[in-house]
Amino acid sequence: MKIIVSGAAGRMGRAILESLYQEEELELGAAIERKGHPAIGKDVGMLIGIGEWGVRATDRIKKAVSQGDVIIDFTYPQSALKMVLEAKTKKTAMVIGTTGFTKDHEKKIKEAAKKIPIVLSPNMSVGVNVMFKLITDAARALGPAYDIEILEIHHRQKKDAPSGTALRMGEVLAVAREVSLASVGRFSRQGNIGPRKPGEIGLQSLRAGDVVGEHTVVFAGLGERVELTHRAHSRNNFSRGALMAAKWVVEQAPGLYDMMDVLKLK
Repeated sequence: MKIIVSGAAGRMGRAILESLYQEEELELGAAIERKGHPAIGKDVGMLIGIGEWGVRATDRIKKAVSQGDVIIDFTYPQSALKMVLEAKTKKTAMVIGTTGFTKDHEKKIKEAAKKIPIVLSPNMSVGVNVMFKLITDAARALGPAYDIEILEIHHRQKKDAPSGTALRMGEVLAVAREVSLASVGRFSRQGNIGPRKPGEIGLQSLRAGDVVGEHTVVFAGLGERVELTHRAHSRNNFSRGALMAAKWVVEQAPGLYDMMDVLKLK
C-alpha cells in the first residue's frame, strides 16, 4: 500500500516519513508541499537524514494523489480542504490530523466522506484516544458534583488554541454529561468573574518552548481531586497512529471515522 504524505516537510510530515521508512508493509507514493516551499524538487529522504529515497517533494497535487492509496494530511485547514476535494475526485482515502477547522470546513469534510472513507482525528496517539475513553468513564462515574478543567500546553509555534485534542476532550466530556460544549465551555478567565458556574468545562492553553503536547483533565470535588494526564514525548507516537489509521481506512466504506473507530474503543 502506498502512502501520500501531505505537508511532508513540516514537523508532523517529517515524523510520518521517519515512521514510514521503518515500515515493511507500506511504501511512500508521493510527498506534497505547498507551492514555493524550498523542499519542492528535493528528495524527501534528505529531510529525515536517510539519503536518497527516490521520491521528491512536489506541489502538483493532482498528479501526486494518483500515486498512492491513502493521503495523510497534517497541514493547515485550507490546505487540507484542497486535499479533501482532490481525494474525493480521485476516490482516494484520507487520514486527517490537521486541526483548526471551522464549522464550514467540517461540513465540507462530511460531504466528502459520503464518497470516500476519511479518518479525522485531532490526535492520532493511541494513548490519547484511550484517554478519551477514560475521561468519559470518569465524568459519568463522578457526576456533576465534580468540576472539570482541561489544561493543555504545546510548543511556541502552534497556531491554534485550544488544541484540537483539548477541544475534542471538551466535546467528549460534554457528551458524557449530556450537554454541548458550546453551552458549557469556558475558554478564558480574567478579572472579577465571580464564582465558577455549575457545570462549566474549562479549557486553558499554554504555549512555551518546544513542548510536543501535554493534556491534563482535572476532576475537582469537595475534599479531593482526580487528574488524568497524557504527555507526548515525541511526534512519532502521532505518526505511528496515523499509519495505523491509514492501513485501516483503506478497507472501509465511505464515511467519516476517528481514531476511536480505528482502535475499536467505541
